[in-house]
Amino acid sequence: MVIQVGYFSLVLTFLVALYGAGAAAYGAIRRKTEFVESARHAMLLTWPLVTVSVLAIVWLLVSGDFQVRYVYSTTSNDMPIYLKVTALWGGQAGSLVFWSWLMAAFTSAASLRKWDRDRELLPWVVVVTMVNLAFFLSLSILFENPFARMWRTPDGSQVTAMFQPGGTMPLIPIDGRGLNPLLRHPGMIVHPPMQYLGFISFVIPYAFAIGALINGRIDDRWIRISRRWTLVAWLFLSLGLLLGSWWAYDVLGWGGYWGWDPVEVSALIPWLSATAFIHSVMIYEKRGMLKQWNMVLIILTYALVLFSTFLTRSGVLSSVHAFAESAIGPMFFGFIGVTFIASLILLIRRWGALRSESQLHSLLSREALLLLNNLLFIGILVVCVWGMLFPLISELATGQKVTVGPPYYERAIAPLGIGLMLIMGVAPLSTYGRASWKPLVRALLKPFAASLLVPLVLALRGITNLGALLGFWASALVALVTLYEFWRGAVARHRRHGEILPLALWRLAGRNRRRYGGYVIHLCAVLMALGIIGIEMYQTETQATLARGEQLTLGRYVIIYDSLAQFDDPGGRYVTRAVVSVYRDGKYVGEVYPRQDYYYAPEMTVTIPGVRSTLEDDLNVMLVGWEPIPTGGTTFRVILNPLVNFIWLGGLLFIFGTLVAAWPDRKS
Repeated sequence: MVIQVGYFSLVLTFLVALYGAGAAAYGAIRRKTEFVESARHAMLLTWPLVTVSVLAIVWLLVSGDFQVRYVYSTTSNDMPIYLKVTALWGGQAGSLVFWSWLMAAFTSAASLRKWDRDRELLPWVVVVTMVNLAFFLSLSILFENPFARMWRTPDGSQVTAMFQPGGTMPLIPIDGRGLNPLLRHPGMIVHPPMQYLGFISFVIPYAFAIGALINGRIDDRWIRISRRWTLVAWLFLSLGLLLGSWWAYDVLGWGGYWGWDPVEVSALIPWLSATAFIHSVMIYEKRGMLKQWNMVLIILTYALVLFSTFLTRSGVLSSVHAFAESAIGPMFFGFIGVTFIASLILLIRRWGALRSESQLHSLLSREALLLLNNLLFIGILVVCVWGMLFPLISELATGQKVTVGPPYYERAIAPLGIGLMLIMGVAPLSTYGRASWKPLVRALLKPFAASLLVPLVLALRGITNLGALLGFWASALVALVTLYEFWRGAVARHRRHGEILPLALWRLAGRNRRRYGGYVIHLCAVLMALGIIGIEMYQTETQATLARGEQLTLGRYVIIYDSLAQFDDPGGRYVTRAVVSVYRDGKYVGEVYPRQDYYYAPEMTVTIPGVRSTLEDDLNVMLVGWEPIPTGGTTFRVILNPLVNFIWLGGLLFIFGTLVAAWPDRKS
């Protein structure tokens, strides 16, 4: 009964979404508000309907109904309940329903806003969101049905179908295959939902943009309405990327936070265009410029969201992050093409009306610097897209797949990243309009002079890597300029109102949350840049086979191999765990426990590093191999990652900065 209710709820939601799109379009064209309002109610109905399907899947996963193919593929009896629930997004079929559920939630939330001033946009927002929702629901209904069951034919073969084929018997396995061991991690609980939320929520600003193009209301209203939706989407997508980095760093055992895996890159590219859009919108709101460019960026961002999702779910890319090959590929690719072409037609139709209200007057103005910032982000995007697609193009053209590895990305992106940091350091001190170089130089002089002390001190301490010195200097410049802006604003308010400096700063930020929230995000970028420089420039590693009691040295650390144990774990795995003592500068600082977990179902070995973590560095000790216990030697790989925890610290502060920027400004 649960299976039938869950499936037919999906079908009903699909029909309601189609009705909503059709009724909204008809109401807009015929100017019949009752149809538009009916469409809005249909939009609101989609979320509770999909919720029924989601709850049905969760029930089947938790109860262990292994006749359902999806339950059999992603769970097993020995999995804890929390992992059975997270299996909802651990496979293709369940994650598509979860995707639709989140999209329905966002679209329903958008429909609840006050539409009094924007009645002409409402029907087209409903059309765009409901068409997108109906498409993703159709993938679940036609190709990746999470409620399909397994049946045995008279000749002993197996078939998968929603309803029982003639002459078959139910096939009910005793146990399931279980979730991929790489996904049995706390990061699995939060990383995919954050990633999905980031992707999905961009449908709202995209829908407002398309609604404005269709309706012809091309003033800044659609931007103002969707600005916080964009910031929320950008926050979720940023958190998804950050949590994915943490998961890779903690689980995959390769000692890095980012491997330039094709699926990692595909998730990054919409973030790049969205970040450019957020900065570009500021130019329009202040100067009435780049209306055409803003529309291009939001269309591009949503197209990249769909394209990234297609690459991950179609099986085109081979990656630990990707789903297996699926039949949804051709239909998905066709939907991307139709969506993108329709958006371009609407854009071309309104292109002339989207001309800017003012012109660029100075190359040193803030709008000029923000435009350069946009170009650098798009430059990084082009580098990423080319690196991601080149192996596929090469395979189609020559039959040979050429691998594009981290060196390509790092060499191409590093100078663009330095350029972004420099703009981040200069732009806050420039002004809009007819800016001149003299006021900018005066404002920049103090933080610039102070920033030069950083590479000087580092050079005197023995750091000679020019790339690292340049990166540390650029980071110092951004930090000093940002803090200088906080100081200048607080002092000015202190003199004007007589408030103590902390109170002056608090009230100043409260009156312009968007500006000062952006400054906090700039400080986050500094912290994360420090972590990236540390791990990219100064990561060291070694590997050795040790007998019990022997030691290995890496930098200021010495590790001593104490013991090795092997045992069965209740979680359906066989664990081999080493105990290693860690000394720093000759002082004992604790033990780490590197291990390898062999999972019986599915058969897979996962390497879990032992980590000694401080703000200054991480010492990762990995168990590579071992000979028979107790006399044999054991092989360890040891990696030292300086400053890597600044990446995670910057990520935490990033959440705060984005929430500040997205919070409504005070009117007084």
